[in-house]
Amino acid sequence: MKHSEIIEKLEREMIFFNRKDPMRIHHLIKVHRFAQLIGHMENLDNHTQFLVECAALVHDIGIRPSEEKYGKSNGKLQEQEGPAYARKMLEKLDFDEPDIERICYLVGHHHTYSNIDGIDYQILIESDFLVNFYEDSIEYDAIKNAYQKIFKTESGKTLCSACYFGN
Repeated sequence: MKHSEIIEKLEREMIFFNRKDPMRIHHLIKVHRFAQLIGHMENLDNHTQFLVECAALVHDIGIRPSEEKYGKSNGKLQEQEGPAYARKMLEKLDFDEPDIERICYLVGHHHTYSNIDGIDYQILIESDFLVNFYEDSIEYDAIKNAYQKIFKTESGKTLCSACYFGN
């Protein structure tokens, strides 16, 4: 099966996982699209592109379980609860074990902005920020601060600048 077909299957699974929650569904679709675009702009190899797109789709899979278990879903709880749910879904879709490990690692670290150990991790964080800036109505100064401290890829910087700074 081609990577694009696997990604579409995973996207459908995530839509059903988040059924009756259109805000979360729209969020994962937007983060995926930014990750896809940044990956293409950064000329990622096919396998890294596949990993970053899959991670973008499942990055927030820990929100609902955190809310059910703890009544809240802060970033650390998402990182704690998400990997097990991501693993179950990825295994169901017959992902290779090394890919499951990396995607689960990314899910378990997507709110940790230090020790970023790969371009897939960096792109996932940048994509999530690009969407969260808008969805959370983040103020200009906070966006500028995150742009300076978090964004590392030229493509992520270009998209952030176009979206929020107008240049």
